Amino acid sequence: MNQASDTSQPQATVLQSALRGLACKCPRCGQGKLYAGFLTLAPACDRCGLDYAFIDSGDGPAIFIIMLAGAIVVGCALVVEVKYQPPYWLHAVLWLPLILATTLLPLRAMKSLLIALQFHHKAAPGQLVDRAK
Repeated sequence: MNQASDTSQPQATVLQSALRGLACKCPRCGQGKLYAGFLTLAPACDRCGLDYAFIDSGDGPAIFIIMLAGAIVVGCALVVEVKYQPPYWLHAVLWLPLILATTLLPLRAMKSLLIALQFHHKAAPGQLVDRAK
């Protein structure tokens, strides 16, 4: 993450970093594209040249989205079931599009938000400290 500590630009605030992430822009300059595909990262920023090799969002974005989408869809399905008791095929017709909308649409923004916050806080893999000295 040696390119991440560029001193030519002032350090962005957490809010600026979060907004850059939600806009799917470069976490350093806020102008270059972060993605080359739907969820495929570009190799580097096309504006400032930041190498995106340090990025590792892991499963974090998917977990957040699954938890939020699950709460929304299950809550709605329970309300509809208790109030109207529709047949099961209607549940499938109602909830499958909602599941797709609540998982796929925010996934890209959530991934880039976590990447921007990782860059802002200079997150790195943990290292053991030798306390025997």
